[in-house]
Amino acid sequence: VSFLGNRSSKTFKPKKNIPEGSHQYELLKHAEATLGSGNLRMAVMLPEGEDLNEWVAVNTVDFFNQINMLYGTITDFCTEESCPVMSAGPKYEYHWADGTNIKKPIKCSAPKYIDYLMTWVQDQLDDETLFPSKIGVPFKRNFMSVAKTILKRLFRVYAHIYHQHFDSVMQLQEEAHLNTSFKHFIFFVQEFNLIDRKELAPLQELIEKLTTKDR
Repeated sequence: VSFLGNRSSKTFKPKKNIPEGSHQYELLKHAEATLGSGNLRMAVMLPEGEDLNEWVAVNTVDFFNQINMLYGTITDFCTEESCPVMSAGPKYEYHWADGTNIKKPIKCSAPKYIDYLMTWVQDQLDDETLFPSKIGVPFKRNFMSVAKTILKRLFRVYAHIYHQHFDSVMQLQEEAHLNTSFKHFIFFVQEFNLIDRKELAPLQELIEKLTTKDR
């Protein structure tokens, strides 16, 4: 989203670019323009005549880039020492498995978990058969379930930042940026029912706070 334009461009992983001139680029521009209107409920809706898979794909790439940048701002504070486990508050702890390289969930530090997670997401986004960038290349039948898994995992990075690093976010004066990004993310996943309620539990109170003001 363009409000990121002027801030330091330290990202955790390389930014995933959508090719200019492509239909997906037009969709991204549309998303940015409607976001600018300030009405997030409207901004996340599927634009008339557009393909749901493509809309979800473009937004998933955008959320990856946003989280990438948000986490990039606090990597100095998220270390093996400060975060020996990947948690979101005292009640939620995540163990990593990707189903291919690591089949049995492993307990690891937050920075390692987020590195695994973001690398895994990047691999999905770079897979042309999953996220086709060429016009007319159809999406696979299992695209939506892959997108749901990506979004479910990206949520965990937001949850970790909010629970374990919000002080650092405030020090860096990034909280408005984090809240805007997360609110957009939540409205999007709610609109298309992309993440199970139980998965959102670690930030349930915040979600209620951010979404009730806009009913």
